[in-house]
Amino acid sequence: MSKKLFIETLGCAMNVRDSEHMIAELNKKEPYELTQTLGEADLIIINTCSVREKPVAKLFSEIGVFKKYRKAGAKIGVTGCTASHLGKEIIKRAPAVDFVLGARNVSKITEVIEKKHAVEVSTEFDESSYDFGEYRSNPFKAMVNISIGCDKSCTFCIVPATRGEEISIPSALIIQEIGKAVATGAKEVMLLGQNVNNYGRRFSSADEQCNFTGLLQKISLIEGLERIRFTSPHPLHMDDVFLQEFATNPKICKQIHVPLQSGSTSLLKAMKRGYTKENFINRCEKIRTLCPEATISTDVIVGFPNESDEDFEETMDVLEAVRFEQMFSFKYSARPHTEAADFEHQIDNTLAGSRLTRLQKRHTEILDEVMDKHLGRVHKVYFDELKPNGKVSGRSDDGKLFFVQGSEELLGQIVAVEVTKVSRGALEGVCLA
Repeated sequence: MSKKLFIETLGCAMNVRDSEHMIAELNKKEPYELTQTLGEADLIIINTCSVREKPVAKLFSEIGVFKKYRKAGAKIGVTGCTASHLGKEIIKRAPAVDFVLGARNVSKITEVIEKKHAVEVSTEFDESSYDFGEYRSNPFKAMVNISIGCDKSCTFCIVPATRGEEISIPSALIIQEIGKAVATGAKEVMLLGQNVNNYGRRFSSADEQCNFTGLLQKISLIEGLERIRFTSPHPLHMDDVFLQEFATNPKICKQIHVPLQSGSTSLLKAMKRGYTKENFINRCEKIRTLCPEATISTDVIVGFPNESDEDFEETMDVLEAVRFEQMFSFKYSARPHTEAADFEHQIDNTLAGSRLTRLQKRHTEILDEVMDKHLGRVHKVYFDELKPNGKVSGRSDDGKLFFVQGSEELLGQIVAVEVTKVSRGALEGVCLA
C-alpha cells in the first residue's frame, strides 16, 4: 500500500512548484498518495512563506494542530522560506517537527525524512542543474522554474536571505521540462523566478549563454505549446528588446506583472529598487503603446518607513497614470534579515491602514470601469479546471479569469467566449461555436 501525504503550501507560485517537486521526489523512492485528511497522513509537510509576518505566525499554530490530530508514527516536516531563515529554531520551538528543509534544498526531501530532526537549510546549495521528477497538480498547464534565488537587495525583502544568490537554470533543462509537460497535455507554461527577466545573469556552467528574451524565443519553438506566461519580471530589466518580444510573439500571453512597490522616487531609492517613478511610468507607457490589449498588474507596499503623505500621493499618481488591471497591495511588514526593519520612522499601523484603504478603494473604482468594458467582447479562453455547479474555468490570453457552463470536454481546449457578465475578479460567458 502507498503511504499518504498531506501537504500545505503557503505563499507564492514558486512555493507551489517546490511542493510539486517534493511530491515528485518522494514518489521516486516510494509511492505517496495525496490526502486532504490530516489524520490519515503518514507524512505531513508545511511548505512555508516568510515574505510577510502573518504566514510565519501561522506556522507554529499549524504545527500545534498537526501534532494534535496526526496519527501515531506520522512525521511532520517544515519546508520553504521560513524553514530557511529559522532553521534549527523551528525544532527548538516545536520538537514535534521531524525535519526542516530550506527553500534552496528541495531535492534533499528523500534524505531528510529518514533522519530525525534533520535540518538542511543552506542557501548556497545549487539545485539549478538538478533534474527533478515529474509531477504537476494540473495536467493542462505547467509551472517551470527558470532560476533560483535573487541577487537584488531590496531593503524590505527577506527572499535573498532565504533563497540565496540568483542562478539561472540551463535552457536545455527548461526546454526538456516543458517538452515533457506538453507531451502529456499541457498547452500553457508559467515561467517562474524571483526576477525572470534577469535570466542569464549567472549559470553554474560558464559555457551557457542566454538571456530572457532568447529563452522566450527558444521556448516558443516547442511544438504543441500555445501559451507562455511568466512571473515575476522586474521593471529594471524591461528593456525595449524584451518588451518588443512580449508584444509581438504570438505565444506570449499579453499579461505582464510590473511590481511598483511605491510611486515615490525617494522611497524607491530607500527600497533599493533601482528605478524612479518616471522610469516605471515610461515602461508601462511603452507596454501600452506596443501592446494596447495587454493587462498590467502590480505590487504596492503602503506604509514603508518614512513614507510621508506626499510619498503616498506619488503612489496614487502612478495608479491613476497606469490604471492597473490587478493590484496586490499590503501594509509594510518588517521582516528579519532586512535593512528596512532597522529604519527609523516606522509608520503607525493605523495610518498605514487608512492609506491602504484609500489605495484599494480607488483601485476598485478603476477595476469596475476596466471590467465593464469587456461586456459583450469575445476572448480566447484556455480551460483548465472543473468547478462546482457544472462550470469550467480558464483564463484569457490577457489573464482574465473566466467561468462558463460546461463539462470536462472543455478542459485543455482554447475556445472563443463571449462575455455575458462582469465582476471585479472574473468574467462569465458563453462558448461560441
